[in-house]
This record gives sequence, structure tokens and C-alpha cells, in this order.
Amino acid sequence: MALLHLENNNGIVTVSLNRPEKRNAMNFALLQALVSTAQQLKKDRAVRCVILTGADQVFSAGIDLSDLNNPKNRIYATWELLKPGTSLFQKACLIWQEMPFPVIAALEGFCFGAGMQLALAADIRIAHPHTQMSIMESRWGLVPDMGLSHSLTGLIGIDLAKELTFSGRIFSAEYAHSMGLVSHLDSAPLNRASMLAEEMAQRSPDALIAAKQVLNAMLLQPNKALRLEKIWQLKLLLGKNSRLARQKDQQPDVQFLPRQYQ
Repeated sequence: MALLHLENNNGIVTVSLNRPEKRNAMNFALLQALVSTAQQLKKDRAVRCVILTGADQVFSAGIDLSDLNNPKNRIYATWELLKPGTSLFQKACLIWQEMPFPVIAALEGFCFGAGMQLALAADIRIAHPHTQMSIMESRWGLVPDMGLSHSLTGLIGIDLAKELTFSGRIFSAEYAHSMGLVSHLDSAPLNRASMLAEEMAQRSPDALIAAKQVLNAMLLQPNKALRLEKIWQLKLLLGKNSRLARQKDQQPDVQFLPRQYQ
């Protein structure tokens, strides 16, 4: 059984974590599948938006602790933490921030630990109100190490970030929404995510990558953001999809070309 299930609907790709017997807990193989799948989708200029979700109405119960308890895997994990650059654990989440299209997380059931860090790496999070969430790593004597220091930036205050991380507390999606960790609450989060993706797919794919890079820089590289605004605007004005966007405003049936920029 594939660890990830992909469904492509006119360029809107739904990527489902597919370990339902483990409540979609992430083992090392699933982390590797997330990276390789993201790399493949990034090359496909016809992809307009990705929705991350989980099988059987559960996003992810976190890291698969049985993997960490395996001595061979502990050696592998140690190497990933020692080697220069981002680790597999960080890349499996942060690679979705780097995608040249919007990424929406549709959350139900459990969103714990590693699952929480993957959800935070999405551009937008839509959760069922009864979804249970937690930055859970402190319960296992660990620290969040899958890019949380990047993906949590700008979402909530540092005091709340510390409280949730220190305590490992389980909280509801309603509470997460009240503090800004969740973008929208919906009783059918996957349907809401699909509707939002379809709305975004009506815009120039090049305008979306430009906006994503500029807004990400606003948080993570503020000194670079103003320069990126100018660079991207010049690229868009010289591109073909900007002209088509202006036509589409008057002629809704106009179709965009595949994304020009990566």
C-alpha cells in the first residue's frame, strides 16, 4: 500500500497520508515519501494547488515511535541530525513552504507532533472543529525539530508558542483558531479546502508563486522582501500569464498557460 495517495483534479492535487492503521503516524519511509512527492510536484508546472490531508479522516497522530525505538533507525536519525544542512525531518515539512503554488492543509481527527509541524508548513490550515492538536514532542523527551522554528513564525506570540511547546498540551482546533494556528474551521475541511483551491486556480499561477515568495520573505527574510516585490513584479510583467490575467478579467473562459516560473 502506498504511503501517500495522490489525486489530481485539473491541477489541484490532494496528497493524503495513507497509514490509516497507524492513524497516519509518520515513519521514516513516509517522511522520505513526502520529500520525493513534493520534489516531483514542484517540477510539474501544471500543478495549481496542493491539499495535504490524511486517510480515514485523521491527519496524523505524529511520529511513529516504533521507528525511533529501532536501534538501526536511531543511528540513521543521529546521522540526519549531525549532517550539515536540513535534516530529513525538517525537509519533509519545510519543503511544502518552498512549493511554487499554494499548499492547504485539511485537518481532522488528530494533528499531533510531526503532524502538527507538517500542518504548520502549509500556507493555510482548515480544520474540523473537533480536531485535536498538540505540539507534543516534550511528552517524549524531545524538541520539535521539523522546522517549527520557521513554520510557527508570525502565527502566534512567542509566549504562547513556548507554553504549547513546553506543556505538550492537547487542545482543540477551536482554540487553535482563536489564537491563529488554524485559518478556518469547517465541518467538512477537505471540501472547504477544495473550494478554496478552485478559487485560487482561477488566478495566474505565476502571480501565486510570486505572492507566496514575497509574503514568506516578509516573515523570514524581511530585509529581502521589498527587493523581491520589485523582482517578481518585473518578471510577471514580462511573462505571458499576466497578460492573460488581464484578458480573463473581461473574458472568464480565458485559460492560463502552465506556470512559467519555479
